[in-house]
Amino acid sequence: MNPAHENVVSTLTNYVFPNDLHVHWSMMIALYPYITGIVAGAFIVSSLYHVFKIESLKPVSRFSLLFALAFLACATLPLLCHLGRPERNFNIMLTPNPSSAMAGFGYIYGAYGLVLFLEILFIFRPTLVHLKGQSSGLMKIIYRALTCDSSNLSEQSLELDRKIIAFLAAIGIPMACVLHGYVGFIFGGIKANPTWATPLMPVIFLLSACVSGVSGIILAYILIKSFRGQYIDLECVKTCTKFLAGFFIVDFTFEMLEIFSHSYLYTEHYHMVDRLLAGPLYVSFWEWQVGLLSVVPLLLLGILCLTRISDASYKLLASVVSFMLLLQVVFMRWNVVIGGQLISKSDRGFTQFHPEWFDKEGILTAIVLMTLPLIILFVLSKIFPFWNEEDKDLNRKEVGGT
Repeated sequence: MNPAHENVVSTLTNYVFPNDLHVHWSMMIALYPYITGIVAGAFIVSSLYHVFKIESLKPVSRFSLLFALAFLACATLPLLCHLGRPERNFNIMLTPNPSSAMAGFGYIYGAYGLVLFLEILFIFRPTLVHLKGQSSGLMKIIYRALTCDSSNLSEQSLELDRKIIAFLAAIGIPMACVLHGYVGFIFGGIKANPTWATPLMPVIFLLSACVSGVSGIILAYILIKSFRGQYIDLECVKTCTKFLAGFFIVDFTFEMLEIFSHSYLYTEHYHMVDRLLAGPLYVSFWEWQVGLLSVVPLLLLGILCLTRISDASYKLLASVVSFMLLLQVVFMRWNVVIGGQLISKSDRGFTQFHPEWFDKEGILTAIVLMTLPLIILFVLSKIFPFWNEEDKDLNRKEVGGT
């Protein structure tokens, strides 16, 4: 082949349509499913105690709900940053388009948020009633509003609360699954993108949501307890770690099945998917997502679940694994959302994406949006006691005062 012909072939194989020069769904669209995934996963941790009665998860059962609420409050902010006219966001609920995959998201998000908030109010109601009697000023007004100014703690009233909590937790599980599975459905339903159009996409998104939510709970529980110098319930951490291992094994299996399915089916687009994974996404997918952040955590989870190590080492390894899996889900979202758009519609080239620091959808914005839920969680800690032992201390004070 002469050099001139080689140049022609090179130009043809790297041709990108002019309207594919830029990635249209940028970091905010990758951040949005990441936050909603943490919400769904954290809620499932709470439901494992309230619905399935796994007693060892009681220490984090209430904290996980507040954790989910803090992230749920920020779940739509990445979408608002992405919109050119964010003030029109309510149109999705006021004038939904039935032919659009996003038409039902506003209703799903709103209904799930209401269920989550009501469950928190009923679970914390006895605590809030006690705090209302011991507080004054602004805090007393807040507690009166949260309890609807009710002080009824009779056995009949508490029994009714327990039934309502069980009902809300039960319907909350499928709603949490739908909330995040719907995100995977939106991506999987885009037939024009060969890396997204697979029935496994909603399942992968849902399983990775469970992984990120459980990881977030483990890491936050250990860090907050350690920072405050409080007792860490190791049995609770071990149970969470076992569920994390189970969710991640299934999640990683489905992620690899998706790649193997593309390879085995060898569709007309596979040559581009293969080149994408071997080229622009090689480092972020094979080295980071699969190698460092999947294989290594699997080995560490095996050590935690199958061997006997000291308590201090267990807490440290559990924290490290949780942090690594949170990063793994970040890379998964990046490779799916950003990486999936790098293939040009010409099927003969790849576009590029270079995130900026100070863009409205840039790195600094992403850092701020990921910090906001932690700030909200800190504010919630001033209103709702995170841990059950704080309730016991509150009751002791009340008995001592009376």
